[in-house]
Amino acid sequence: MTSFIEKFTGSLDDKRRWKQANNRVKQLPGDYRTTVEAIERYCTYFAPISDGTLYVQMSEDLVDLFEQAAADGTPIRTVVGEDPVAFAEDFLSNYTEGQWINKERERLRTTVDHVVSEEYQ
Repeated sequence: MTSFIEKFTGSLDDKRRWKQANNRVKQLPGDYRTTVEAIERYCTYFAPISDGTLYVQMSEDLVDLFEQAAADGTPIRTVVGEDPVAFAEDFLSNYTEGQWINKERERLRTTVDHVVSEEYQ
């Protein structure tokens, strides 16, 4: 039954893990929470990840980083640096495999390869 439902809803384990990560974000001190939410929002728009499991892992890793920073009293600027956009994009570079754009890149390559191979036949 679970596998049938998951075909339509996605992994229930991923949903549980995402909710737990989201709850952990809510427990962060205000400025850390706001920063994590802003980074997640940016990541969602900049490089949407189509792989749910990878998205959950990214969320967990981000909250791990900021929980540790909050526990150590590490200033937010020390974590993200002077350019939070650069931080977010560097962070995202660890999760490129699940990005939606990769499917489109591969589709473009395949289409051009197919067209070119037919030109030379």
